[in-house]
Amino acid sequence: MSDSPSGGVSNANAADIGIGQPDALSSLLIGLQLHGEVYVSGSFCGAWAVDTSGKRHIPFHLVSAGRAWLHIEGQPSRVLNAGDLVLFPRDLSHTISHSEQPPAEELVNAGFDPSEPVTTEMVCGYFDFTNKAAWPLLESLDDVIVLDLSQQSLQPVLRAFIDYIVAELKQRNPGFLAVVNQLVYLLFVQVIRQQIESGRLKEGLLVALFDPKISKALAAIHNQPQQNWSLVTLAQESGMGRSSFAALFQKLVGMPAMRYLTLWRMREATELLKYTNRSMLDIAEQCGYESEAAFRKAYKQTMGDTPGAVRKSAKL
Repeated sequence: MSDSPSGGVSNANAADIGIGQPDALSSLLIGLQLHGEVYVSGSFCGAWAVDTSGKRHIPFHLVSAGRAWLHIEGQPSRVLNAGDLVLFPRDLSHTISHSEQPPAEELVNAGFDPSEPVTTEMVCGYFDFTNKAAWPLLESLDDVIVLDLSQQSLQPVLRAFIDYIVAELKQRNPGFLAVVNQLVYLLFVQVIRQQIESGRLKEGLLVALFDPKISKALAAIHNQPQQNWSLVTLAQESGMGRSSFAALFQKLVGMPAMRYLTLWRMREATELLKYTNRSMLDIAEQCGYESEAAFRKAYKQTMGDTPGAVRKSAKL
């Protein structure tokens, strides 16, 4: 790296080391405010059963020692061995227990007898998006994802995150919970990558975010919603012709590109209306509208409510 005459890094070289605009998945996760949290970590003794579903989160369970059984209505029980990770992208009702037999209802979340032998050590937590517009992102994923050690061996980074989480929870050094929750966030991103790389997913927004061409258009929309995008300019961002771009975007994302652009702009507008004091005109311009009137009309048509009503309800 060469220095400028003033002793600093030259402008040309400085540009070379910049990260640049976020990729489409990064900008989506940042905008939707993904976070993770661990709320149970410990030993389970004797007969026990837990159900953490029904809270509109994405619950997960990591068996760190011993084994457990996963029970889902209408499906055979499945054993979870030490190191296995199970998560539920759409908060599917489920039970984790000590036995292959589905537990009695009164046993679920009833605790256990600590005098009984330890059967399992488990970490339980959840992933969540502050902005609930994230749920379409999850539609491509299975109702339940189980990653066992054989799958994790093909994903050394994923395995490392799991080992690191377990180590932090055991050692409980100062700041361990903050570290664990950040690792859980990273774990979710790795799970998404694993699902894409496995080849199981064929279409949906998640698949589009990993497509080398469509992801460029998605990144442009996410990072610069205020730009005067058209089907032609978005196709150019992807390095494609207009017709082929429109067809591939529709196939992967499940809606036309311009419809997705409008929905993303309204997501951005909703966040600004709820959590800032910016003027309606400022928000309109940030979301790609030249006038407040045009923005108000588009917002009402898309969201079913007026911008003013959304802002008012957020302050109640």
